Amino acid sequence: MNTGPGRPSPAQDPMAPGGAGTAAPPAEGRSAAGASTGPASAGAVASPEGRGHTGITDRVLERVAACAVREVEQVGGAAPRMLGVPLGRDAGRADPRVSGHVEGRMAIVRVTLSVAYPAPIRQVVHRVREHVVSRVRELTGLEARQVDIDVTRLIHPDEPGRRVR
Repeated sequence: MNTGPGRPSPAQDPMAPGGAGTAAPPAEGRSAAGASTGPASAGAVASPEGRGHTGITDRVLERVAACAVREVEQVGGAAPRMLGVPLGRDAGRADPRVSGHVEGRMAIVRVTLSVAYPAPIRQVVHRVREHVVSRVRELTGLEARQVDIDVTRLIHPDEPGRRVR
């Protein structure tokens, strides 16, 4: 083997057989991959913290919150806007716009929606906020400490028999 200048000796070469990089034999009761192989771990269950981590992304938080908003009565979506001007009249059938951010176990959610007229806006917004907090906690385990809600439009109920000609 070439052990000239700049080349490690076989004992120092991690790739050489028996070199410094060779893994030690697995501990008793464990395979090289870490799987249980015998009675040493039979019946032993790792604590939840020791089994891994489940991460909730911002996008998942947004999806859960949007579904929660749609579950509340008298709430509609928000038509997309450009320079503050709505780009459609069908806001009631659109989805609410939701953005969210996860920071550790805390979540911040911002919702843009419409409310059916003549529903009491404060009460509807309170129901939406409580429902979003509840569903986010129930489905993700995150604590939604801040839920900001913007009402951008009132939706008038369809009146049968009345049409513009």
